[in-house]
Amino acid sequence: MHGGSNGKMGLLGASSLVVANMVGTGIFLLPASLASIGSISIFGWIAAAIGASALGLVFAHLGMVDPKAGGPYAYARDHLGPFAAFQTNFLYWVANVIGNIAIAVSVTGYLAVFFPVLANPWLACVCTAVVIWVFIWLNLRGASAVGHFAAITTVAGILPIAVIGLLGWFWFRPEVFMAGWNPGSVSEPTAIMQSASIALWAFLGVESAAVSAGVIDNPKRNVPLATIIGLVVSTVIYVVCCTVIMGLLSNAELKASGAPFADAARVMLGPWGAIIISLAAIAKAAGALTGWILIVAQSAQAAAEDGMFARVFAEKNARGMPARNLVITGVLMTGLLVLTVSPTVADQFTRITSATVVLMVIPYVYSVVAMWRLNATLDLPSARRWLLGVVGLLACVYCGGVILGQSAELDRNAFVVLVLSIPFYALVGRRAVKVGAKLP
Repeated sequence: MHGGSNGKMGLLGASSLVVANMVGTGIFLLPASLASIGSISIFGWIAAAIGASALGLVFAHLGMVDPKAGGPYAYARDHLGPFAAFQTNFLYWVANVIGNIAIAVSVTGYLAVFFPVLANPWLACVCTAVVIWVFIWLNLRGASAVGHFAAITTVAGILPIAVIGLLGWFWFRPEVFMAGWNPGSVSEPTAIMQSASIALWAFLGVESAAVSAGVIDNPKRNVPLATIIGLVVSTVIYVVCCTVIMGLLSNAELKASGAPFADAARVMLGPWGAIIISLAAIAKAAGALTGWILIVAQSAQAAAEDGMFARVFAEKNARGMPARNLVITGVLMTGLLVLTVSPTVADQFTRITSATVVLMVIPYVYSVVAMWRLNATLDLPSARRWLLGVVGLLACVYCGGVILGQSAELDRNAFVVLVLSIPFYALVGRRAVKVGAKLP
């Protein structure tokens, strides 16, 4: 059941949370982002799926042997020390606050199919702000409510997409797919690396169950199972659907599309198909936004309880949710939304998601290193220890490729954020030392 004991999420709710967070807006907008690279990005999807699978196995193992509320932050805290813990939480929190804006923006983008007035950037901004606060309110209702909503919206959003992904092969045109193979005429390794880097956005959220271990029933069983189930389901959906859409729409159409799945449905089924897909996109993105708001709150709450973040982020309401944490996050999201207003949804989405992906690399690498250090203290069979070492190395290689696949300007800006985390850590002061004292 999606509801566990004491109002916690069961396996279905946890698996739905992972799928809802992974298959959020990426399924609807990433094809347009990848169009500039071309349909050669199918190889990028394969590379990204392998890298994300390695990350998924890391978090599944951590969740099985040592489930911790807070996910990457908690593992960095317990196995790498207070500075790594602070930096992990800081980057993870900043990246996800930014990423949540992209999800909210995509909800408005598909609402524009029904309300053309939302083509106005500032009216769209107001609509997106309302979307943000509706789902802040839902999170305040409690983890069980989030689990129920994630399960419902996952089914509502994924079933129509799965049908389109299967039926789309009847309209798939190989000549269209090949015509858009490599429009930029870049080298194949470069194109694959760039597309695999962009595609990481699709797999952000593989750690969702690990981060939310504190609100999941029987975490030693349900966290690894939810991680693996969510990863498999999400990978199949992404690869199949994105391949189909690149054979339905020309490369030029795809580049200009603000709602590529709706445009593909229009080609297949006519105007009513576009309407159904738009409704599915809104439902799916709503579920993703709800889940990611929970993830951000849980990560900041775990850090605040350790004195590694402002104490206000740990204060809970009567339903056990970090209320002020959620409100502060909503205020920051609204402010950043106004600062990033863009003429088109696609432009804003691409800029925000690229920044999010680069910032997430460090927390992921820290989690791999934490797994290695934890495994050194466990009595594991040598073959399993060796396999987990290789899996972790593969995950790190993929994370390095993500950085190389982004623009130099974006990597430079991400480095500035990384450097800023150092003086911010100094502000933690004595409380950071207390956390360090708890380390084994």
